[in-house]
Amino acid sequence: MEEKLPEDLANLSELDEKSLLEVLTGRFTQNLIYTYIGDILVAINPFKYLSIYVKEVSVSLKSLPPHIFAVADRAYQSMLGHLATGPKNQCIVISGESGAGKTESTKLLLRHIMELCKANSQLEQQILQVNPLLEAFGNAQTVMNDNSSRFGKYIQLRFQNSSVKGAKINEYLLEKSRVVHQDEGEQNFHIFYFMLAGISTEDKEIYGLLDPTRYRFGKEDMVQAWRLKYAEVCNAMDMVGFEEQEKVDMMTILAGILSLGNIAFEMTDSDALKVSEASRGWLKATAGQFGVQEEDLLKSLTCTTSVTRGEAIQRLHNQQQAEDARDSIAKVAYGRVFGWIVSKVNELLAPKVDCDVELNEIGILDIFGFENFAVNRFEQLCINLANEQLQYFFNHLVSMENSFTHARFVPLFQDLFLTKPIGILSLLDEQSAFPQATDRDFVDKLNSKFKTAPNFEVVRNHTPLFTIVHYAGKVQYNASGFLEKNRDTIPANIRELFINSVTPLLSVLFAATISRTGTLMPRKAKVYLRFNFCLFFDTPHSLAVLMEKMFAASPHFVRCIKPNRSKQPDQLDSKLVMDQLRYNGLMETIRIRRDGFSWRPKFREFAERFVVTYMLVFNSVMSLSCGIRVCLILDCVSCCVDYRARICRRRYLALLAEIRRQRQAQREREEREEEEERRRRLELEQENRRKDCALFTAPPVLMALANKIIIPLVILLLLLVYLFMMLQATDEERMKEKQLKKTNTIRWFKEMQVRKLTRDGGFPSWFHGMITRRRAEDLLIDKPLGCFLVRVGQSREGFTLTYRGADRCRHYMVEMQSNGKYVILGEDRAHSSLTDLVQYHTQVGIKPFMELLTLPCGQVSVLHSTHSCRLFLLPGGNSNPESHKPPVLKRISDRRRRVEATQMEHKDDDPTGESRPFPRLYPSIRLAMREIQQIQQVQTHMHRRYRGDM
Repeated sequence: MEEKLPEDLANLSELDEKSLLEVLTGRFTQNLIYTYIGDILVAINPFKYLSIYVKEVSVSLKSLPPHIFAVADRAYQSMLGHLATGPKNQCIVISGESGAGKTESTKLLLRHIMELCKANSQLEQQILQVNPLLEAFGNAQTVMNDNSSRFGKYIQLRFQNSSVKGAKINEYLLEKSRVVHQDEGEQNFHIFYFMLAGISTEDKEIYGLLDPTRYRFGKEDMVQAWRLKYAEVCNAMDMVGFEEQEKVDMMTILAGILSLGNIAFEMTDSDALKVSEASRGWLKATAGQFGVQEEDLLKSLTCTTSVTRGEAIQRLHNQQQAEDARDSIAKVAYGRVFGWIVSKVNELLAPKVDCDVELNEIGILDIFGFENFAVNRFEQLCINLANEQLQYFFNHLVSMENSFTHARFVPLFQDLFLTKPIGILSLLDEQSAFPQATDRDFVDKLNSKFKTAPNFEVVRNHTPLFTIVHYAGKVQYNASGFLEKNRDTIPANIRELFINSVTPLLSVLFAATISRTGTLMPRKAKVYLRFNFCLFFDTPHSLAVLMEKMFAASPHFVRCIKPNRSKQPDQLDSKLVMDQLRYNGLMETIRIRRDGFSWRPKFREFAERFVVTYMLVFNSVMSLSCGIRVCLILDCVSCCVDYRARICRRRYLALLAEIRRQRQAQREREEREEEEERRRRLELEQENRRKDCALFTAPPVLMALANKIIIPLVILLLLLVYLFMMLQATDEERMKEKQLKKTNTIRWFKEMQVRKLTRDGGFPSWFHGMITRRRAEDLLIDKPLGCFLVRVGQSREGFTLTYRGADRCRHYMVEMQSNGKYVILGEDRAHSSLTDLVQYHTQVGIKPFMELLTLPCGQVSVLHSTHSCRLFLLPGGNSNPESHKPPVLKRISDRRRRVEATQMEHKDDDPTGESRPFPRLYPSIRLAMREIQQIQQVQTHMHRRYRGDM
């Protein structure tokens, strides 16, 4: 029998490293990867699948041991105000080093929060599809993690009451340099491999893509899993709401980035720079994919144009400068595409509520962990700076109740990085402003300024190196390229070139500016533009905005731990785990939680939390005499001396005085009301005496009858007449509204759906037009299991799929998204047409019962076919619309159908047709690809011939 191990490390009887590791190792061996430290969750990455995330587990949280779902539930209930505190925004901070499982934890949190909403709307599925989309464009393989996030994201889920109404993504510190350079054992962003493996041969010709081994930016062996991942990315974009033309333009730009990396330069005999002969085809392909002229692109790569006093001056590049310009364009283009994706997601998932409606929020922060590679560059310094600030946020909240403990956590970044004018960031900006400054000058400046700083170490080497002592240990940085990456400027001629591109998406991306937090802004930019996705200049500001959001919310912490460096399951390196516990501050946290330092809330927070207890005690105390009440309250105040002593005593005495004042005011009010009541009774008695003395009075029997029967009956009759008229008017309005909805639905179907659904002048057999829910059930009542039909909703613009289940008929709502895709409500897959949707679910079951469509319910008779579908066709008894046309129109229709059939047969030869969107300069791309293939065939032939001569 397995030993029962404590679930909370704060409850350990002995606190030392040995007992701590014994508990964590024992729980890890039992596949118990989650452990509490008070209210902080420690998660150890198992590097394998565990069956603890199924839906049955998510619905039994009350009996769960430590679990990631419990954190999601606590944040959700706290946001609603169900956990002894009023409704307040929440944030969940997921931290840990690279490979510790932060990305997977984020997906699990999102999934469970969407389960808790139970709104059964398509918005939940759209939010869940954001993660795989951003992973494809923002994650990459590193030496530490096969799916490492190369950017940080803060996901804000917006709620109205208990239902999610929208979401917003804030992205930080995208590692754009990975597009053009990867160290040994690392890869480019996932999307390039997904594209090259998943795009069909026909689509590769459209986008201008060749074999993956021919690209400098993405040279890797293809695997089968990447093909499936590309299909998932395309489905995620469809689910979120991206238009088909936007997807084509985006993929074309990515293909252009790959082609751009293959452009090589060489010097001529006259020392002029030119594109090598083997790269001429890649230059043409890049120009076609970017939608610009080949000559203009070549000019922007080989020279820089500046305007001085109204005169244009051209400065020719050397080979290194041309290669830098090429790589700069690739980095900026990819960064802009990524920023556009985030902005598009935010636009599509924005809450559709009035601006004056107050929404609650749950934020989830997933940012790359602390990194220490063999060679650490500019990006690692950005990442570790962000982790320093997050560690300070954690330490501040955990230890703020103990001033002695808090004093130990002096923020490194405040003294070393952010101090002006001599902080590392200020010095980097200062050196970047000088065109002739070098990376060695920057390091020399750091050595002279911080040689006595306790967290900085000077490195004597011919390469520009320096060392910083972070909270997680020493990290040596190679400053080569720091100044260039911090400048990250792009000349005006290149920017103008892409603004004038015939590809609308690329033009928009380069015309937009970027805010200080990295958000695309749709306004014109200056002549020289800083593209600040990962620049130090804006890193402090974006992190400050992030910290402001987090400090304003109630935090929940998930600390992810990496068990071993080899990414193997069931292996735990004690030293590695202990190091992470130390530098994450978890050892100190355990000590604080065990010692039980007092909770010191503000008085208002204390009153809100214990208001229920206060009311119970108050009601009990008020039933006692005044003297006893005073003694009890004073005794309670005396017992609270440890709780802010005199301040709390004064507040409680003030509260006691307020209670006495309110009680006295209540007694006075009751006395006044009794006096007024006696006066009204006296006046009523005097009035009755005057009536008795009147000369003429009605008989008492008649008066009583009138007062008790006749008058109430008349009033009741009038009320019934009024209610009848109101109901009649309401029924008429309801009928008019119903008829209007039906008319609008029919118009919507005729204008937008008929062309997509009709085949050979008729509808599919499973389509039954606009019929009621009961009529659909009657048609399927005697049908076999799996029989189905599709009908048009009578009160909404959409379809309903009715399915014959084992016990009853089920009705699945089919929504049509803004991009024209069809989705069954609750499903995570979008389809281009209803026919594709039906065909797909004949092979894959519909969730949650996984029901397969087996047999379409055809029309029972011609009469029924006319009755159910005639609303969508022309008037008359024949369901064929061609039978009602004059002969001349019939000939025109026949001619049009023949032309359309010819276009369908030759659509591969005529990509400019309307069957699907294509790149704007597809003919140029196709010619460039042919030229590249011809050159490579010649080179291959010459190589074989040379080997034969050998």
